[in-house]
Amino acid sequence: MQEKISVIGGGSWGTTIANLLSINGYSTILYVLEKDVMDEINNLHTNNTFLKDVILDTNLVANLISNFSKNTAKNVVWAVPTIYSRQLAEKFSSCLENCSVLVASKGIETVSLKPVLSLMQEIVTANFSILSGPTFALEVANEKPTAVSVASKKENESKMWQGKLSNNYFRVYTTKDTIGVELGGSMKNIIAIATGISDGLDFGYNARAGIITRGLAEITKIGIKLGGIMETFMGLSGVGDLVLTCTGDLSRNRQVGMKLAQGLNISEIREGMKMIAEGVYTVKAAKILSEKFGVNMPIVEEVYNIIYEGKNAYASVIDLMNRPLKGERMF
Repeated sequence: MQEKISVIGGGSWGTTIANLLSINGYSTILYVLEKDVMDEINNLHTNNTFLKDVILDTNLVANLISNFSKNTAKNVVWAVPTIYSRQLAEKFSSCLENCSVLVASKGIETVSLKPVLSLMQEIVTANFSILSGPTFALEVANEKPTAVSVASKKENESKMWQGKLSNNYFRVYTTKDTIGVELGGSMKNIIAIATGISDGLDFGYNARAGIITRGLAEITKIGIKLGGIMETFMGLSGVGDLVLTCTGDLSRNRQVGMKLAQGLNISEIREGMKMIAEGVYTVKAAKILSEKFGVNMPIVEEVYNIIYEGKNAYASVIDLMNRPLKGERMF
């Protein structure tokens, strides 16, 4: 009998992970919000709402999130957007109790200032791991070679997920630095918005490289302050994910930045997007964290000012360039 795995969250990434696990031979159920998405996956083996033009494994089964209360799988992948994670974790805490839960969401809750794994640990008693790294869902779904990190305080948990996820196009590395992995995966979305703004203003490759490099410095400084390990920020879930999200055309957060550069406000941008760009919400939490812990994060601050204070994008870039001169220090 095939081992059961449940994936909760039917967006592009949740669908991709569920499809990967199904291909790897596991009896996988993907819990989705929309009935039409469920019907499409079960009848047509596609999810064109969130993962266009990808044929899914015929053994993958979809169900509604409202039915997750009947879940019997002991291994669960959590791919719920950050803004809904607390609500659903509280609703299904008893169903997740003592399960092995792999968090695949990337973001920081504004109220608690905690990434998804950390906030779920407050609510649910389970064995937690976190997945992060340079991953565009569409490329993984199309079986393009990809390398990621899985972190857990319990080595047997990260190795368990490493074994279940890995195949000839998806390679998983393990680490114990859950804080570094979750912060790198969350914070990089803010820097991607910044590079999108720069690219949208046609500032060129030099500017993009500068933002990525100094953005990495900001992420690393706050990450170490919160307990992450420097080595993690130099790895797949740090610089790897950062470079991909800042430069790839499939990046939702980079797209948000480019639209901000065109003069659209955040409400107009949200209306035109089916999926959530986590950086829009994460920047609020990052700004508060930088002030709380006394970490200077000028790129984060300017992205916040553009999105929530209505600051002109061009003026923000010029203000960054005209900050007081200093020596280059990464940490």
